[in-house]
Amino acid sequence: MSLGCKKVPFLNLPTPLEYLPGVSRDLGINLYLKRDDLTGYGMGGNKLRKLEYFLFDAQQQGATMLLTVGGAQSNHGRLTAAVAAKYGLKCAIVAIDEYPGEVSSNILLDRIMGAEVILKEDDHQRSEMVQSHETAMAVKERYEAQGEKVYYIPMGGSNELGILGYYDCAQELTVQAAEMGISDSRVITAVGSMGTYMGLFCGLRDIQSPLSLTGVLIMPYEESVRAFAKDYFDRVKEGYGLEFDAEKSDFHIDEDYFYKGYNNSVPQVREAIYQMARKEAIILDPCYTGKAFNAICQMVRDRKIQQGETIIFIHTGGQPGINTPHHRIEFERELSDGIKIL
Repeated sequence: MSLGCKKVPFLNLPTPLEYLPGVSRDLGINLYLKRDDLTGYGMGGNKLRKLEYFLFDAQQQGATMLLTVGGAQSNHGRLTAAVAAKYGLKCAIVAIDEYPGEVSSNILLDRIMGAEVILKEDDHQRSEMVQSHETAMAVKERYEAQGEKVYYIPMGGSNELGILGYYDCAQELTVQAAEMGISDSRVITAVGSMGTYMGLFCGLRDIQSPLSLTGVLIMPYEESVRAFAKDYFDRVKEGYGLEFDAEKSDFHIDEDYFYKGYNNSVPQVREAIYQMARKEAIILDPCYTGKAFNAICQMVRDRKIQQGETIIFIHTGGQPGINTPHHRIEFERELSDGIKIL
């Protein structure tokens, strides 16, 4: 239980906190990896921490179906499908996106686990957020007319309830860091819909953890990201009665390394993925963790991370994204010369 809210504790926690010697030598820092890619169901990932709380709430409401929204290749959608399958619920995922031309990556896994994937093309007149919510409500109405009790989860699981998974993680990580003698570390995580970052921010602040936090933006925002963070925090504070304040300047979110797009194909990000794989045998994804690790490498070069500094990088999962068609074609182009046919 966190902040008075209950969850279905289906994860095997704590997830490991591992030192990465090869990459640390390359960068001249002490880099640790919080392995939230190893959380379990549906190939794992950060969203499962949030879904423990959403599942409890859904069960309390007598839900027979989970409904969520995201991109066509949404990791959150995949893990919502996984939890639904495990706990005997139906699942549907709505995306304002084009059909990628094949059933692969997360869409394939969604369908393997029995979820319905509903794609609607962008009308380019309204925000994707507005369109996805409108479409999701229409889908919800359709299923409820068929007798289902539908529980709606917002994009990325990022609302007041959704922060609790990483509120928990902040406390877990603080204990692990103390046990390993690295309590002076800086935690770095990718920032998309912001639920993971906000949970860490609130959890670390609430227990006065010595760990600091930096977010790395992986997509453009339609408004100031710090204004968005402040509004999100204010809602969380009011909802849970947090006894501390935060100003826009308290949200350390670096906006320099998202390469002007979301889930876009970026050569520097692929190089970061190769480096992590070839030095540590750990696979990152091109949308979130690959972008965030590339940002760490660039931050070292730009002296935003100092030589010898200790960094804890949150691995949020997402590895199926490597097989998304527009990423896979670039990997194939760059790597095919190492395939020999005798």
